[in-house]
Amino acid sequence: MRGYGVGILGVGSFLPEKVLTNQDLEKMVDTSDEWIRTRTGIRERRVADENMASSDLAYEASVKALQHAGISADELDMIIVATVTPDMFFPSTACILQHKLGARKVAAVDLSAACSGFLYAVSTATQFVQTGMYRYILVVGVDCLSKITNWKDRNTCVLFGDGAGAVVIGPTEEGLGFLSFELGADGSGADFLNLPAGGSRLPASTRTLEEEKHFIHMNGQEVFKFAVRIMEQISVSVIEKAGLSTDDVQFLVPHQANLRIIDAARKRLGLGEKQVVVNLDRYGNMSSASIPVALDEAVHDGRIKKGDIVVFVGFGGGLTWGASTMRWNI
Repeated sequence: MRGYGVGILGVGSFLPEKVLTNQDLEKMVDTSDEWIRTRTGIRERRVADENMASSDLAYEASVKALQHAGISADELDMIIVATVTPDMFFPSTACILQHKLGARKVAAVDLSAACSGFLYAVSTATQFVQTGMYRYILVVGVDCLSKITNWKDRNTCVLFGDGAGAVVIGPTEEGLGFLSFELGADGSGADFLNLPAGGSRLPASTRTLEEEKHFIHMNGQEVFKFAVRIMEQISVSVIEKAGLSTDDVQFLVPHQANLRIIDAARKRLGLGEKQVVVNLDRYGNMSSASIPVALDEAVHDGRIKKGDIVVFVGFGGGLTWGASTMRWNI
């Protein structure tokens, strides 16, 4: 018997200073504050400046998470960065972050699962600790979606923001920490949410630039239908895998994409509004950063306490999805 659980030892987050409000967007595209709020729940979002990349946001969030955990960068065994906006294709943003932190010679890798990336990364890190291969792993969800947003497309530019959230994964008391995971994907929906150009399929060219294929493309209606269905389905599944029922859940920390999607999942799970952690109104959809940033706020403002049953759930391009149940351990 292992004799210990695997949990989150520290959390941290970082948001760029610049705030872009709905009123600001009214001056940029044909939209309105009322239209954005009623359809998404978003009021404002944060935007990184031109000199700030994903590794910069990740570094600030990581420093806070390590401090909260009481662990130095030298004690880390691995760094996993979940992102779809790496500083560059290679080297990985995780390697760049490793150097910034001074975490010499630890394993470092990026993971790409769009908005589900954080949960994919946490699940991966948990397995390393459970097997005893590694002890402390830094997991970061970070995205600078403003860098790949078409600010002339009113259907997408109102949705996204920039940010980073980090957690330190490691051993904890037996009976606490992660209780279950569920991950999945459906590549038949790949065209519903993607960045068409810049890879080996459509390398950067004058034509791809002219056709604006280096920006986020989304079929909002299809993504919405998928998200409403999958959020409830995998939340219930991951709760049952942990041997629990929805009545046992204290908090749901969902991917922050759309308030209507979150509310639909909340109602189907029979949870009250105060049981769901929401910061979508202030930050918009930050992709892989949304869950860890929301978690950081809920932990540091005292909402989530040791022993609470917490469910995390996310979905994103791929199409991908992920969920986890844990008994909060700090």
